[in-house]
Amino acid sequence: MSVISAQDLNLTFQTNDGPVHALSDVQLEIDKGDFVSFIGPSGCGKTTFLRCIAALETPTSGQLTVNAMPPDAARKSRAYGYVFQNAGLYPWRTIGRNIRLPLEIMGYPKDEMASRIQRVLKMVDLEGFEKKYPWQLSGGMQQRASIARALAFDADLLLMDEPFGALDEIVRDHLNEQLLQLWAQTGKTIAFVTHSIPEAVYLSTKIVVMSPRPGRITDVIESPLPKERPLDIRETPEFLALAQRVRDGLRAGHSYD
Repeated sequence: MSVISAQDLNLTFQTNDGPVHALSDVQLEIDKGDFVSFIGPSGCGKTTFLRCIAALETPTSGQLTVNAMPPDAARKSRAYGYVFQNAGLYPWRTIGRNIRLPLEIMGYPKDEMASRIQRVLKMVDLEGFEKKYPWQLSGGMQQRASIARALAFDADLLLMDEPFGALDEIVRDHLNEQLLQLWAQTGKTIAFVTHSIPEAVYLSTKIVVMSPRPGRITDVIESPLPKERPLDIRETPEFLALAQRVRDGLRAGHSYD
């Protein structure tokens, strides 16, 4: 079953300098339980496509459905959680109360809010940190708290816009491992934006390669790697061959003039 379906999707922004073609003829199907990474150079429309899924941008033409609904209807039905590039935690609220915020907005009962907060804190390995403030946590821990907040109301779809891009490589590797464990544990569908080839190959069941000017999909690669992926899988010939295909796709779709 397609969780996300895009057909002939186009998006053009009108600016003072003329139209900007952000997305062009995007065709894509994302099935339930997929982990799909979007990779491409800056300005290729990766985040724009994610924002269209979340009903934060409106396509100019074409069709886009989320759980067989228009994106705006999917947003109102709480079909997805969204994790941004920055953790976006409110500094005056504790970690627990940051995670609690969407549950408050949605009107969950207090006892259910408490149980959901404890459950997602455990899932992201932040038990015991609910009374800490964001400034008391490392960058990686803040991003884990942001993921917990997106998981708190248990949406089946998780949209992640380059959540680990600002973190150092050691922390990023650890969070990649944790995210795969979380995905295996929950069975959620994940759409993940990244600039990192190793990250895209390590995490994904499907890799969507995009090119700029205008943003379009140049390749959709089904990963042959097993779901169980220790970090040292990155040294295997299968992993390196997949990374090379992604790299070749990026080169082919990008003008270096």
